[in-house]
Amino acid sequence: MRTNSVDALSPWALWLAMLALSTGTLLVARDRIDQSHAALTLLLVVLGGSAGGGRALGFTLAILGFVIIDYYFQPPYNQLSVGKALDWVVLLAFLATAFAATELLTRARSEAETARRLAREAEHARELREANRAKDEVLATVSHDLRTPLTTIKLLAQRAAARGEPTAGAIEEQADRLEEFVSNVLDLSRIRAGAIHLDVQLNTAEDLIGAAIDRAAGLLHGRRIVPHINLSEPALAGRFDFVQSLRILGNLLDNGIRHSSPTGSVELEACRSGEWLVFKVSDRGPGVSVQERERIFEPFYRSQPAEARHAGLGLHIARRLAELQGGRLEFRPRDGGGSEFSLWLPAAEVAKQLEPA
Repeated sequence: MRTNSVDALSPWALWLAMLALSTGTLLVARDRIDQSHAALTLLLVVLGGSAGGGRALGFTLAILGFVIIDYYFQPPYNQLSVGKALDWVVLLAFLATAFAATELLTRARSEAETARRLAREAEHARELREANRAKDEVLATVSHDLRTPLTTIKLLAQRAAARGEPTAGAIEEQADRLEEFVSNVLDLSRIRAGAIHLDVQLNTAEDLIGAAIDRAAGLLHGRRIVPHINLSEPALAGRFDFVQSLRILGNLLDNGIRHSSPTGSVELEACRSGEWLVFKVSDRGPGVSVQERERIFEPFYRSQPAEARHAGLGLHIARRLAELQGGRLEFRPRDGGGSEFSLWLPAAEVAKQLEPA
């Protein structure tokens, strides 16, 4: 605090001393100079003080310069008075020039500081981008290198299971979980690098829901997936990447199944909302707290306690994949308890799309 005060006073002490020194020098030669010489000399001090200390110092020096010219350099000397109307013109011109110059210098100084700050922020942003790029490269490399030993571990676990070893199933299950995490890290790196290829085509909601249910069949263990789609209406269709959209629904169904009761169910619905095709995955699990409803979509976010739902990268990747297709992924609490995730994708009219060219 004391250092900051000294730094703030330094320009004031310097330029007030310069004003005193200039005044003394001019007084020595007062009989040989015109008052305009004094005005120009003191104006230079005002400009220097404005550049070095800002608006307050510049205005203070300008007022002091006004008084010094009137007192020391306009007859009658050594008293505050103005003998001629022209003297007022000189004094007011000095004061106006000093004030205007001070204001301009202060603005220029502020703009220069803003430019320097922006330059620092741009450099900082560039460094962050480089750090993120390097981090993604490391994650991608490590994740890729982990795939070979994971494949070996799974193969050994399967052989152990064939021999009847009781721990083989747990080993294979954990290897599968680690492999899923590795795949997510790789996909996150690809998304950030813009290396995800999308194959956007005309697809129907019925096909996507059927594929999602088939994919989740091995996770049910007594639970059920209840589809809701009106087959009597014209086919619900949209333009989206089937594989990536299936991955999104698969992630949402996996979350719902894992956090439903052992005999519970997860509802999967498709409907049309304006120009959107909407897929809703609803469960009766523990839900998500208000504080976590946006954080669950952050990469590597783990809710508390650690075994709670929505940990890891799945929801973040699902939202990014939806956005890359021009859609979105949203969460809302379900009436009566539980969660509802909605995947919005661009809808399409099947009849129009199938008309011959």
